Amino acid sequence: MNPEIIERIVMVKSIRIMLAGLLVAPMLALGMSAAIPSAQFAAAQVDDLTITGGASSAKTDDQATNLFGDNGVFKLITNAALFLIGAISVLMLIYGGIRYTISGGDSSAVTAAKNTIMYAIIGIIVALLAYAIVNFVLSALIQS
Repeated sequence: MNPEIIERIVMVKSIRIMLAGLLVAPMLALGMSAAIPSAQFAAAQVDDLTITGGASSAKTDDQATNLFGDNGVFKLITNAALFLIGAISVLMLIYGGIRYTISGGDSSAVTAAKNTIMYAIIGIIVALLAYAIVNFVLSALIQS
């Protein structure tokens, strides 16, 4: 086999492994915190039948006091996740531009680079729309 092809295959596999690691680590961290049962949750009596009332009744002494609002836990987590998605999209846009520049006129390489650029732009748009939707929903929850 051609050494350039082998090098490209190894590079693609290592990029996939790194991206999978970036995606799996937050899911494991958030999944573990969601799986831990709360002792107060079983004995909680909800007087306020809104989302904020339910979240407040499930709160324990060691949890953050501000779940909603400008400095709330939900907003901080979603902003961090959306920032990470946006940063990865921008990096992939730069990577696609570099691939397009060094394609050397090879039609398959140009097509692959254009697809990378297109999907990176779609990722940026999705991140911006998700940011707007999350802020809209959280502002609606605060007003309830």
